[in-house]
Amino acid sequence: MASSSTSSVHKSFKYEVFLSFRGEDTRKNFVDHLYDALQRKSILTYKDDLEIKKGERISDELLGSIENSKFYIIVFSKDYASSSWCLDELVKIMECRKMTEHTAYPIFYDVEPTEVRKQIGAVGKAFAKHEKEVAAGKWRNALKEAADLAGWELKKTADGHESQFIQKIVEEVSLELRSINFSIDEKLVGMETRVNDVISFLETGIDDVRMIGIKGMGGGGKTTLARAVFDQISFQFEGKSFVENVREVSNDSLSGMKSLQNQLLSDVLNDKGISVSSVYDGKNMLKRRMSGRKALLVLDDVDHIDQLEALAGERNWFKPGSRIIITTRYEQVLVAHCVKLIHNVNLLSDKEAICLFSRYAFGREIPIQGYEKLSGEVVRYASGLPLTIKVLGSFLCGKDESEWIDALERLRTIPLHETLKRLELSYISLEEDYKEIFLNVACLLKGWAKADAIEALESCGLHARNGLRVLEQKSLITINNYERVDMHDHIEEMGRDIVRRSRPANKHSRLWKEDEIEDILINDLGTEATICMKIYKSKLNPEIVMKGLRKMKDLTFLEVSLENFNSNQETNKLIPNLVNALGFLCCIWKFNKVNLFFPDTLRYLHWDQYPFRTLPQTFQANNLVSLKIAGSEILQLWEWGERKVCNKLRFLDLSNSQLKTLDLGLTPNLETLTLERCCALIELSDSICMLKHLKSLKLDGCSLLEKLPEDLGLLESLVKLSLSYTEIKHLPNSICMLKHLKFLKLDRCSLLKKLPEHLGQLESLEKLNLSYTEITHLPDSICMLKHLKYLDLNECSLLEKLPEDLGLLESLQYLELSGTMIKHLPCSVCTLKHLKYIGLHRCSLFEKLPEDLGGLECLERIILRSTKIKHLPDSICMLKHLELLPLNDCLLLEKLPEDLGRLECLEMLNLSSTKIKHLPDSICMLKHLKHLVLYPCLLLEKLPEDLGRLGCLEYLNLSSTKIKLLPDSICVLKHLKYLKLDKCLLLEKLPEDLGLIECLESLDLSNTMIKHLPDSICMLKHMKTLDLYRCSFLDKLPEDLGRLECLEYLNLSSTKIKHLPCNICMLKGLKYLKLDKCSLFEKLPEDLGRLECIKSLDLSNTMLKHLPDSICMLKHLESLKLIDCSLLETLPEDLGLLECLEELHIEGTCISHLPQSIILLKGLCIYGSRGLLQSFGFTSDIQISGDGMVCYVKV
Repeated sequence: MASSSTSSVHKSFKYEVFLSFRGEDTRKNFVDHLYDALQRKSILTYKDDLEIKKGERISDELLGSIENSKFYIIVFSKDYASSSWCLDELVKIMECRKMTEHTAYPIFYDVEPTEVRKQIGAVGKAFAKHEKEVAAGKWRNALKEAADLAGWELKKTADGHESQFIQKIVEEVSLELRSINFSIDEKLVGMETRVNDVISFLETGIDDVRMIGIKGMGGGGKTTLARAVFDQISFQFEGKSFVENVREVSNDSLSGMKSLQNQLLSDVLNDKGISVSSVYDGKNMLKRRMSGRKALLVLDDVDHIDQLEALAGERNWFKPGSRIIITTRYEQVLVAHCVKLIHNVNLLSDKEAICLFSRYAFGREIPIQGYEKLSGEVVRYASGLPLTIKVLGSFLCGKDESEWIDALERLRTIPLHETLKRLELSYISLEEDYKEIFLNVACLLKGWAKADAIEALESCGLHARNGLRVLEQKSLITINNYERVDMHDHIEEMGRDIVRRSRPANKHSRLWKEDEIEDILINDLGTEATICMKIYKSKLNPEIVMKGLRKMKDLTFLEVSLENFNSNQETNKLIPNLVNALGFLCCIWKFNKVNLFFPDTLRYLHWDQYPFRTLPQTFQANNLVSLKIAGSEILQLWEWGERKVCNKLRFLDLSNSQLKTLDLGLTPNLETLTLERCCALIELSDSICMLKHLKSLKLDGCSLLEKLPEDLGLLESLVKLSLSYTEIKHLPNSICMLKHLKFLKLDRCSLLKKLPEHLGQLESLEKLNLSYTEITHLPDSICMLKHLKYLDLNECSLLEKLPEDLGLLESLQYLELSGTMIKHLPCSVCTLKHLKYIGLHRCSLFEKLPEDLGGLECLERIILRSTKIKHLPDSICMLKHLELLPLNDCLLLEKLPEDLGRLECLEMLNLSSTKIKHLPDSICMLKHLKHLVLYPCLLLEKLPEDLGRLGCLEYLNLSSTKIKLLPDSICVLKHLKYLKLDKCLLLEKLPEDLGLIECLESLDLSNTMIKHLPDSICMLKHMKTLDLYRCSFLDKLPEDLGRLECLEYLNLSSTKIKHLPCNICMLKGLKYLKLDKCSLFEKLPEDLGRLECIKSLDLSNTMLKHLPDSICMLKHLESLKLIDCSLLETLPEDLGLLECLEELHIEGTCISHLPQSIILLKGLCIYGSRGLLQSFGFTSDIQISGDGMVCYVKV
């Protein structure tokens, strides 16, 4: 049964700080001052000489006080280790730190961390008297462990000034406590990042009046977030008020708004006697009296501008420094009140949702054993909505497994009432036509592209654009990054629940559930109530679908997607007919014409792979606005070529059909015609030229289409013409009459060699794609295209020259010339003031840039890689917005402009495989440079001394250069994450302060002459990868290497390392350790088993004689390689405890037997000698590998 515990997840502590110190050393000076400073900050602190009552056993009380303290501050002094009392105290502190929610901070008062860690110097003398005591071992370990923690060292902080030192300690502890205790709700999850985001908006240090909105759907955590922020920062204000339920209270009664004004004034002014006589009086009082106090206000759940005008009408009502936080579902309310800072509440991630649910269901961070899968199902249902998670967690708390299963089954059919009730408030406030749009999205259109949704909604006579905008502002839908209409699962559920309230199913206005639709259609139960129906991946017989529509007299929206049939199905009416002439398989439906029917009320019809060759004879289509039957068997719209007028038809999609020709004379209002991939289409009827309203014509992939109608230019409304992958050889001259054409796609028209000479008459053209065509030149008139923004000539391999007046394309932003035979750019190109991108990649003949290139003041990217460029013009340094400059594989480039540092926005500079010998000193002025690649600049010997001024640099690749040393300033690169120095064969030394590169994650020193690593490298707290492969002069690692707490990959192969530092076993995240070919390596640490995350351990070709027994504790070890460890004779007997081990290599060792426990390792591959494996009984499944070794695979 799931635990019904309702105890707090976070432990409640009696003390916030426990002070551990040796009284004789520091009680009357440093500790006394520290204690007073903590008390002044109201931090509840335990100090033994104040807290222990007379007559009580001190040691027992101390143990209890340690367990009941959140933070430990350990003051290490010279004689601390002489006290067994202090040492026992320290052991207990370290134990508590490991097991529960405690944090320990060491303070090195008059000793150094190394003295404590190694028990040398003053600490060693103090500890000497305990050497023979039984507890000496655990005391040593506790000292070592404590010294490895992040703490404070007096002589290195605040210049040794004790008062400043104490102030710093107290400030940091205070901040830690505040971040832990920032909210009264102990079950908050994932709130820290969200709170910090809002606080960054508030900028409480700035002396202005600021309003910010927190917007999101109902139950999404807006109030919880606002409360958490309020609790965290309210201490900074002179007055504060959290006004809850503004919507509900203000609408509840005539006096509701007055009561809210009363509350706000009373809270902020701390005056309970205030009484507001009217809303108008309240406004005046707020305006008059709020200006005297710096206030923090939260106005929660606002839904109307009147509420904001009554409670926070103007910013000048408030004293500078005041902050007003407004939570709402309706963005328009914030916009109307000129609130410009709006924070959208993100729903919970899967991990956060599991944690929150577990806190309510189990009173802990994770599900209890046996309930993991069920908890996952609940969380998936909740879809990140905190309200649902809390309600379900509380509901399921204490219930057994069968009750959980019943609850989940019920949720699949009956939505959670409490959630839907809260969410439906947003729906109720909508106007009637917007309610229709909302229900259509919830039942039918979720996930659709916005443009397609607008088309469908407009087809149904709804004002789609305004409607979707209103729904988005009210947090009922979102338009995602891919321009698709999205909606939270529970809002979708709420909308569908509204529709389902009409019973039975055939009375629903909208149908989308497969089982309900099948029942209605098969049993002919359709009614006039149904106006929209979506049939998705149904196995229904298409003829049954058509027949079942007869009673749906008011059906306006129909979307059908049926699964494929075969001739053995129950109706036996689908006759396979393989049609190979078109290069694909299709099926023709043999049908009874009488059963084919579409109601004439249909306005939107979408049927993918429509199985009939024509539309039903009885269908008049006089209301049809959108017809989409892509991938259909349609040969012609109407049987026997009947001509029916479709005056309302605006959108027609017959893509991927067998259509050979199309008469469009009876669709005069057509706006969009899509015939993509109609591989049988040979020509377009001249009737298309009569479509005065046609805006989009898509013919991509019509691979037999060779020509267009000569009068195509009569399509006076055409905006988009797409002809990609056709066999078009030329464009009709009349195309130049298309005054509204904005987009012309001709890419991969492999037979197109020439453009009309008067192309420049396309005065609205914005995008022209000619990539992969056979174009040999551009007409001069192209330079008249004043609105052209995008010109793509990629891989026009016959194009050698551009028009000289290209600079007249005053709107051009994107110019792609990669893969052409262009040798140079016309000088006029430098006048293109809006040009952002030039692509010259693989222009193998391109040699020179215009000298006035700096005139391209908006240029952000110029791609010059693999060109014959020898130098860059000095004017390039004037490109203030240039972000990317890839010059890789410019094999003739020897020098950079001296003023390159003036490229103030440059983020990426790639000089790989150039002949660059040195970098200009000005490069150090590139304040935004993030990515610098110099691999392999074989002639580069030196870096600028001020390289450290590249404050944003994240990636620096110096591989295979002739660099001998790095400038010391490199150590101040605070954002550097990746430093590659592999194959720098002359590099012998690293800067001593390398550890100051605090963000460094990856350091590659392989194949260098490095002899030692600076001790400071151990300060790199974010280091994940350290590669020292073939550093053949390296014989020692820093003793504190174990402080690299994030290290995952350590490669020491082919070095002269003899042993590993003892504290390497503190690398809890290490996954890969390579020591192969370390020919002097003899011994592993005895506590190697502490490397709990290790997956791969390669010890091949070392001098190892034995493996420590603790290796058997490596629960995640998958690969253990001991190849050619010729001195190794035995394996640990408990090797079978390595439950994840997949491969064990023992070739070339002296191992004579395998431990019996190895049989526990199912799936293990053992690579060793034939004799050894056979002697262990492995005989039946021996496989001989190429080198004569033997691999046994145990299944």
